[in-house]
Formats: sequence, structure tokens, C-alpha cells
Amino acid sequence: MAEMIRRVDYFYVQVPDKPGEGVKILAVLRDNGVNLLAFTGFPQGRRAQLDFIPDDAAAFVAVARRAKWKISSKKTGFLVQGDDRVGACLDWLSKLAAAKINVTAVDAVSAGAGRYGAICWVKPRDVNRAAKVLGI
Repeated sequence: MAEMIRRVDYFYVQVPDKPGEGVKILAVLRDNGVNLLAFTGFPQGRRAQLDFIPDDAAAFVAVARRAKWKISSKKTGFLVQGDDRVGACLDWLSKLAAAKINVTAVDAVSAGAGRYGAICWVKPRDVNRAAKVLGI
């Protein structure tokens, strides 16, 4: 099976870089039925940045507003899902490189049961061109 690649919306929140901050936000999302396609977090100076890729962006924004979180404006990335194999990311990353599109960041993981997933970010000016190169 070939990769399924789709454009996704994502948002980020900056929180104190201390234990439990992400858990608080994830619990609110769970309690309000917001499903995440992907989630990643990393330190950013003395704070931490949490990136949320929701299945339903409008539901995520509504919950964030009610919770009074300071979220970023909507950003765009790509979600890749496919059969795991040696070099699984190479095909679609090579297409971007050949088109001279720089990848800002990528996170990929084996999902087990022979599957993998990745999230990929490019600069906003490159999103539409990247989507065309990736066939979406």
C-alpha cells in the first residue's frame, strides 16, 4: 500500500517547561472529545512548545477558547501514513528535495503492525507547492 498523505491543520501552545503541563491540556482535550492525529512537544527556552494536530480543527479551537489557552494561529502541515519498511520516508522526502522544498521539521514513528506515520512541516510559502509535489 502506498502512503496516504494529507494536509492537516495544527496549532501550538507554549507552556511552562515543567512536569504535568502537557497532561493538563491533554486531559481537557480528552474530556471534550477532541481526537488528535498527532501531538509533539519540545523545550523552547524556558518554556515548552506543544504542537497539536487535531482531527477536527474547529472542535480543538472551540475547546481552547473555552479553556482560555493562548493558541497560535492555524498552521498547515502534512500527515503521512503507510506501510512500514526500510526507507519508508525516503520516497516522499526525496520528492520534496527534488522540488527544492526545504522541510522545516519531520517526526516519524513506527506504529507497529507493519505501519508507520509521520508529520511534516514546510514553510508556509511552500505548502501549496509541497501539496502538489506530494500528489494531494
